[in-house]
Amino acid sequence: MDITIQNDTDNEFIVNLDGMMFSVTLDDDYHKEIAPTATKEELIRASFKFLLDRESKESILKTFNLKVIETYFPEYRDEIKNYL
Repeated sequence: MDITIQNDTDNEFIVNLDGMMFSVTLDDDYHKEIAPTATKEELIRASFKFLLDRESKESILKTFNLKVIETYFPEYRDEIKNYL
């Protein structure tokens, strides 16, 4: 899977996943809380890899705040470190 990330604004990103476009928001506080040593882009890329290990790209929400992943996958916070 080819994942490209474009910074739209400071907290908003456009993710292109093999031609499918996603709009992702990542707040500074959440970023620093779960991955303080990673860039926002690295965390978003790792998060998409995490999601793709659990569902198809067609099942991923088209627009979401990164912190919503924990709602669907409670293990996200613990496991995201393995993807970075």
